[in-house]
Amino acid sequence: MKIAVAVSGGADSLASLLALGEAGHEVLALHGVFLPEDDGRAVAGLMLSCARLGVPLHCVDLSQEFERRVVAPFVREYLEGHTPNPCARCNAAVKFGLLLDRALSFGADALATGHYASAGEHPAYGWALSRGVDPVKDQSYFLSLVPRERLEKAVFPLAAAHKAEVRAGLDARGEVPPLPEESQEICFVPGDDYRAFLASRAADFPGGALPGGGPAVLPNGQQVGTHNGLWRYTIGQRRGLGIAHAEPLYVLDKDMARNTLLVAPGEALLVESCVAGEVNILVDPALWPQAVLVQTRYRERAKPARVSLAGGVLSVRFDQRQVRPAPGQVATVYDASGVVLAGAVVANSL
Repeated sequence: MKIAVAVSGGADSLASLLALGEAGHEVLALHGVFLPEDDGRAVAGLMLSCARLGVPLHCVDLSQEFERRVVAPFVREYLEGHTPNPCARCNAAVKFGLLLDRALSFGADALATGHYASAGEHPAYGWALSRGVDPVKDQSYFLSLVPRERLEKAVFPLAAAHKAEVRAGLDARGEVPPLPEESQEICFVPGDDYRAFLASRAADFPGGALPGGGPAVLPNGQQVGTHNGLWRYTIGQRRGLGIAHAEPLYVLDKDMARNTLLVAPGEALLVESCVAGEVNILVDPALWPQAVLVQTRYRERAKPARVSLAGGVLSVRFDQRQVRPAPGQVATVYDASGVVLAGAVVANSL
């Protein structure tokens, strides 16, 4: 099988390249350049690594499409009061969209990545995307918006691996990844400081400036303070509000029309349900179990729930009240074994 391996310069993609080559597959390395300000370390290092391994390397400039399909929507969603998940968008539109297309154009049968997830034949569903074995690194959540026909051309060599094993394996082979440091949460946001990044993109906002401050109010309308621009806040945030109150306050909602931040005690954040759109079905809903698990943030456990689909909208009712999911985040539906049934984008909570 001829497999293109998406190589970023990091440890996980290099380990995937080595694993597939050692398994006897014909491999080629495919490096997508997503950021115009790339410092060239990854490309230079990958050229040396691939030359040593005898693997052809193709570099593909996708920076303009990455800006259009991932970065610009990220900025726009914050302006609309959402909390977007750009990694999930990138996987669907770029990595398993444009980059997969390039892989196929080079004659590859599939595209492999260093994601900690599993995909392939399944006894009950025919095919399935599932959690990776490493519970800390599992990235199936970020893949849940990728269409099934795309994921069926994906290979995940690290499905059964733990991060520590990957590092140890590279050390044993004497392989040092060009970018040995761990990648940051959002690759295009320096230092993971999304507020500073948005400030640097002020020209993208109407009038060339970010929206300014306004009142912070309780659900009953009582003003208890001010905010410094709604784009600086996320649902559930507690730190940095700068509001003195009898009890701790959290961000409950953002009223974009009135430029008002709604704050409340933690109890008000608990909701019974949420609805999500842009539903990406990975398993035929007729095969879904009645009781499922729904995850609405990457660093949280999936929670027991019941779901229904109607008119392209996924309705979720949790077994127990949960902290309100932020609009723009991904809601991933799992069965009890860790199979991804569907992914969607949170619209609101009730």
